[in-house]
Amino acid sequence: MRVIRHKRIRKNLVGTSERPRLAVFKSQKHIYAQVIDDSQGVTLAAASSTEKGLTAADNVEGAKKVGEALASRAKEKGVSSVVFDRGGFRYHGVVASLADGAREGGLDF
Repeated sequence: MRVIRHKRIRKNLVGTSERPRLAVFKSQKHIYAQVIDDSQGVTLAAASSTEKGLTAADNVEGAKKVGEALASRAKEKGVSSVVFDRGGFRYHGVVASLADGAREGGLDF
């Protein structure tokens, strides 16, 4: 069902060069995020909770760290505004925490 929801969301959501897509995926243990330019098919920046410095005792805190790291990496590439793609997941818990961390890191969406 999540894949069906994601396909329905992606019909209207496209990342461009000026405003790339921030795509989120979460598994049972980890959360992953990428900033993607769909027009060129290129990943501009990525971060995940599997990286060494981005883990935390709490999943929500870890997701916030991932969001902040992704925002700083995107800023280095010159990206300041993105389109948020929640990947069919509910905007709640770790997904919302990642979005808050990205906003605090300086991304606009």
